[in-house]
Amino acid sequence: MVDHQGRPVQSDRAAVNGTSLHYRFAGAGAPVVLLHGIPKTSYHWRHLLPLLSDRYTVIVPDLRGLGDSDHPAGGYDSATMSDDIAALMAQLGHATYSVVGEDWGAVIGYQLAVRQPQRVKALVFAEALMPGFNFEQHTALTPENAVGMFLWHVGFYFKADVPEMLIAGHERELITYMIKSERLFPDSATADALAEYVRCYSLPGGIRSMLAVYRAMLVDGEQNRAAASTPLALPVLALGGDAFIGARNEEIMRQLATNVTGHVFHAGHDLAEEVPAEMAAVILPFLAAHQGASPN
Repeated sequence: MVDHQGRPVQSDRAAVNGTSLHYRFAGAGAPVVLLHGIPKTSYHWRHLLPLLSDRYTVIVPDLRGLGDSDHPAGGYDSATMSDDIAALMAQLGHATYSVVGEDWGAVIGYQLAVRQPQRVKALVFAEALMPGFNFEQHTALTPENAVGMFLWHVGFYFKADVPEMLIAGHERELITYMIKSERLFPDSATADALAEYVRCYSLPGGIRSMLAVYRAMLVDGEQNRAAASTPLALPVLALGGDAFIGARNEEIMRQLATNVTGHVFHAGHDLAEEVPAEMAAVILPFLAAHQGASPN
């Protein structure tokens, strides 16, 4: 991974909130933190990071239990995982910052904005369903889901012990299938990215941690419904791919925030790997309007 000048992106570790996070960083200027989803790591942002880092200080952590971060036994609900990021940003000396999250990283980013309203200046919510707000309904086997977005894996992941047994030794097959099947442009899942994701999720505790995030969904739903009683006032940019969640990202965030704009790309679920230049062209003016720096 390199920055906008072709230099290797730096990385470090930080002890925060009872665990240790690995993170990458580059650039200068107002801080922006990028939060990845599953089954990905901070490597997911390798194309977008250099498009932002000539205007911003970009911090790209591996979430709790994922990537090269530690794999603690608990703490996989989105509120606790957002507290990890808040502690990391505080330790790095960033009093205020913007948040870009995708998939589970967007859910965690929402909780971060809710729990740190004086610190989070703006939120980009990309390609995510929200526990407590119809996410769970997509796990049901219905005629509509069967021909649309049937999230079969969520129920599978909830079963204790059996998924770990069946996935062990088949991490490559599962990760490759999940990532390619959710993209409009499957060739954007390059060999280097797949190898990195498989490496990380094959580490001791990698799959257990991934499953723990899903197994906290019902707790997440309770947290999100409670948080929604006070809508977010900060600006939110909701991004979707027309071949996956699409405009529903904006619909979800309009239930949770009062200042929401949306954009839908011709893409699948993984915007930062499928359409990174297009994504940056939409994100940069939004960040400039609410966090500073020039969009040009």
